Amino acid sequence: MAIVNRRIVLAARPHGEPRPEHFRLEEGRMPAPKPGEVLLQTRWLSLDPYMRGRMSAAKSYAKPVEIGEVMVGQTVSEVVASENPAFAEGDLVLSQSGWQDYAVSDGQGLRRLDPADGPPSRFLGILGMPGMTAYAGLLEIGRPKAGETVAVAAATGPVGSLVGQVARLKGARAVGIAGGPEKCAYLTETLGFDAAVDHRADDFPEALARACPDGIDVYFENVGGAVFDAVLPLLNDFARVPVCGLVSGYNLSELPPGPDRSPLLMRAVLTKRLTLRGFIVWDFAALQDDFLRDVGGWLRAGRVQGREDVVEGLENAPTAFAGMLRGANFGKLVVKVS
Repeated sequence: MAIVNRRIVLAARPHGEPRPEHFRLEEGRMPAPKPGEVLLQTRWLSLDPYMRGRMSAAKSYAKPVEIGEVMVGQTVSEVVASENPAFAEGDLVLSQSGWQDYAVSDGQGLRRLDPADGPPSRFLGILGMPGMTAYAGLLEIGRPKAGETVAVAAATGPVGSLVGQVARLKGARAVGIAGGPEKCAYLTETLGFDAAVDHRADDFPEALARACPDGIDVYFENVGGAVFDAVLPLLNDFARVPVCGLVSGYNLSELPPGPDRSPLLMRAVLTKRLTLRGFIVWDFAALQDDFLRDVGGWLRAGRVQGREDVVEGLENAPTAFAGMLRGANFGKLVVKVS
């Protein structure tokens, strides 16, 4: 009896928030590896905000997912059959198998994982792409100095939470921006942030100003929108702004209403001599070994930690993904597939 391979494909391009009808669950035969290939079974699937951009046909830094194609995504997978001498059955690998149970690979781009390094799902979060994003963006663009104030949006997410913890390790003051009292308490009581501010509070701009009495020297941008509006007046001269994400606008189908605020931004850039730099994680691929050494060491020593939000079942990935874009997750969102 043939083994079924479930695949979640893009059924339609969303205009606004992704909904169930934008995805389709298909079933087909499990693929078989050819000479030089391996058959991978997905154990863990990462859900990340960048995937919303891949659902759009708009020009971007990466090719969009085409209608009928499997949704993209990084996975921790097990080699269940190998026709490639570089991999053996039972190996755990980091791959780009996407939203499906099984995939074949020629071995290019696979990274073998050592189970001794801890739970393999960590390599989708604090020891994976999100962790590398935080490490490189903060240290290469933000360049925090001891005594400075580092503010970070989406601070309980996998990127933001590590940004604040690394800022503290570098001697800076960490201020996290998150949605809701529970998340804010986690930042200060568990992760050791110096302050946390609820962006859903009616007095959010004033509360942020109180939390940053000496202004903001580094703002790690993950959100945009109203959060950035509150941050902008607090930026100090020569502040650095690594722009990692703008999740508040990912579901917008048109520009938000209101006056053109770009002159206000550009005046601040000029008069405060601000540095705003967008980046994609692979811009800093040369730092991969440094990242694994430093963050891996801090993790083993208990100096940093990461939280996971685990969803059971591939079929639940679309609902969990849509919720993540609304801020419903608490920590790194991963799907336990098998």
